[in-house]
Amino acid sequence: MKGFFAAAFVALGAVGGVMAQNTSAEHSNSTGSIGQEHGGDHDSDKKPFGNSTHFFDHAAGRIVEHYTAWSNGTHFRESAIGQSIKHFDCDVRHSGASHHFNSTISALHLDHQNSAVGSRAARSLVERSTVSPRIQKIPLYIHVITKVSEQGVITQAMVNAQAATLNKVYNQYGIHFVLQGTTFTANDAWAVAAGSDMDALKQSLRQGSYSTLNLYFHTDLDGGVLGTCTLPSTVPSGSQASEYVADGCNCNAYTMPGSTMQGYNQGMTAVHETGHWLGLLHTFEGYSCSGNGDYISDTPFESVSTNGCPASPWKNSCPAVSKGDPIRNYMDYSIDSCYARFTPGQVQRISTMWTTYRKGN
Repeated sequence: MKGFFAAAFVALGAVGGVMAQNTSAEHSNSTGSIGQEHGGDHDSDKKPFGNSTHFFDHAAGRIVEHYTAWSNGTHFRESAIGQSIKHFDCDVRHSGASHHFNSTISALHLDHQNSAVGSRAARSLVERSTVSPRIQKIPLYIHVITKVSEQGVITQAMVNAQAATLNKVYNQYGIHFVLQGTTFTANDAWAVAAGSDMDALKQSLRQGSYSTLNLYFHTDLDGGVLGTCTLPSTVPSGSQASEYVADGCNCNAYTMPGSTMQGYNQGMTAVHETGHWLGLLHTFEGYSCSGNGDYISDTPFESVSTNGCPASPWKNSCPAVSKGDPIRNYMDYSIDSCYARFTPGQVQRISTMWTTYRKGN
């Protein structure tokens, strides 16, 4: 079980993200089940073993494990779209979230630890929020932004398929996204969305309130990333839309279902980024086998983000405290075909964060 909250947090801007990996591994076609508590994410009872070496991560300033069997480089060339895609280097963590967000997740985690997780009342709460969920309808706008030379590569049919993928995953957890509209924009600068161009395009395109999800799909998203997103925070009642115009998720357009990003073209990048928008951190938050991790008690510790779908042997970055990493969890960094589930704790966290920050705003 993850430890108690033990530190104050720095209040900064909240941005989440996911980048691509150079990996091919065993695939899984399973979808949508609720994960196990405290025991890894296995499809069998066989205890996994790691196949790891170590390297000094200059960005992190520390030695980390590197699963050489499942990753073979820091960049790869996606020939179908002619882009160089970076290996995962995401900087989503509690230290980059707002003070309000961090205070909420730490308090929720502490309350959960103190309330006897295995009690009948706690189990009943989880069951009510996952087995028989009340459907929460969330307005959705999808914005497709291409370079002028790439007009038409993303179609309305692909947009509809992306919305359907979101709902296939989230409907079973009590959330239904209602596609309100789609915009198509040909703008070379906005297709990249670097610096002030990101601000400009959101000021022009964002629609709805703080409880409305805006997904922006770019054909040439800056930095070679697959996606980024904002975490929720406090928006006072009556706030003007200009005060939260940055809210929303940005994804590489070629991650849409039926597109050309091999390994990442089933629409799961948007599923992952939407998890951030709803209040979830990565399962490997903190890159540690101890501490608070993602501040959710039923996600196993994970000190290294996942490449591909390393199920044979099963990736285990914390063998002393876990039976295996949650490689099928939507908030890890697996390839699309590997994703399968949220845990009950994550589902409850989504519900609480929605009520706390977005519902009615």
